[in-house]
Amino acid sequence: MGVKSRTRAEKRKETRKNMAFARLNNAPTSPRKMRIVADLIRGKRVELALHILKTNPKHPAIRLHKLLLSAIANWQIKNEGLRIEESDLFVKEIQVDSGRILKRIRPAPQGRAHRIRKRSNHVTIIIDSLNKPEIEPDEPADKGAAEVKAQKKEKAPEAAVKEQKESIEEPKTAPKEAAKPKAATKPKVTAKPQATAKPKAAGKPKATSKPKAAPKSRKGTNIKSSNKKD
Repeated sequence: MGVKSRTRAEKRKETRKNMAFARLNNAPTSPRKMRIVADLIRGKRVELALHILKTNPKHPAIRLHKLLLSAIANWQIKNEGLRIEESDLFVKEIQVDSGRILKRIRPAPQGRAHRIRKRSNHVTIIIDSLNKPEIEPDEPADKGAAEVKAQKKEKAPEAAVKEQKESIEEPKTAPKEAAKPKAATKPKVTAKPQATAKPKAAGKPKATSKPKAAPKSRKGTNIKSSNKKD
């Protein structure tokens, strides 16, 4: 048996300890015929259900009547000291499941055979009381949820106390800061940025020296000088 199936089986045993139920296995009737009678008593009180089953002419009603009486006896064993009249018992659940099927053959014409299915069913009845005694559980069903709630309750007052302390300490610290103002710090002299060299303007192109003119010949002077010599 695996771990999961074992835990499931243990849970079923724990739930059935305080549960009053009765089970009928392999009842020799079809599940369909049994469900017709089972639907008549589902959710009814025990006295009324017994009366319905006793007066019903269908055959499954006889088996359900005996099964219901067995469930009542089981409830009395598990709840000693309580009276049936004061507890108001009722049919909480009734389930009808299909059981084994017996297969038989019926002879048919021309050498053939027809199948016969003899069906059976399983019936489970669970009864409970309307007037349950109030019993305080020793341990909460969900331990994890209970622990989380307890932690929240513990944290809530601590957070409230912290908020109160902070609100009381805030006005005390405020005037001290106002009484001792911090000395004004001198502004730091920042170094002047070095002047970036301005790009020189493009100068005008220098005038190129003009070629000297050729000396002019003085014809007149040569003539006069020649005349004076003569």
